[in-house]
Amino acid sequence: MQVNAAMVKELRTRTGAGMMDCKSALVESAGDMDKAIEFLRIKGLSKAAKKSGRETAEGLVVSYIHPGNRVGVLVEINCETDFVARTDEFAQFTHDIAMQIAATAPIAVRREDIPAETIDRERAVFRGQALEEGKPEKIVDKIVEGRVEKYYKDGALLDQVWVKDTDMTVGALLQQTIGSLGENIRIARFSRFELGG
Repeated sequence: MQVNAAMVKELRTRTGAGMMDCKSALVESAGDMDKAIEFLRIKGLSKAAKKSGRETAEGLVVSYIHPGNRVGVLVEINCETDFVARTDEFAQFTHDIAMQIAATAPIAVRREDIPAETIDRERAVFRGQALEEGKPEKIVDKIVEGRVEKYYKDGALLDQVWVKDTDMTVGALLQQTIGSLGENIRIARFSRFELGG
């Protein structure tokens, strides 16, 4: 299939990738838009992996107040340069992350940031629940580990399903944004405030 300028423009609009990257992706995928998007996501992930060790000393602290004024979020997101920090794409990313935090109430950015004693306490609760439900002793450990994994997916921001696209996690969104902006980006910290909480 012949790749034309309109196709390249549409892919660029949908992904934010560069013109040449969009053209290459469309050529590689024989004009299939969905395959081209997947190709760009994979390419972005490999670029992101190369950038993950670079220092992030710039960025933004953004606030988000959820409609109804009952939930508010402050989040610090870092990047490598003030040039990227001033782009619309970075600003949109920080807004999306703040909105995600408001909606899902994670307890940490990464699963490694959740204290071990919290996980041990939850593991004990899950074990007690499984035994109370009458589950056979031989499968209780498997059930407990499954529930711990779900706890991570709910509690660690980067493991959460992204509210705007349930086919990807917040971690995948971060990697895609790193690939698109060409800089390392790090969600440093956040605070979530809920009225009466």
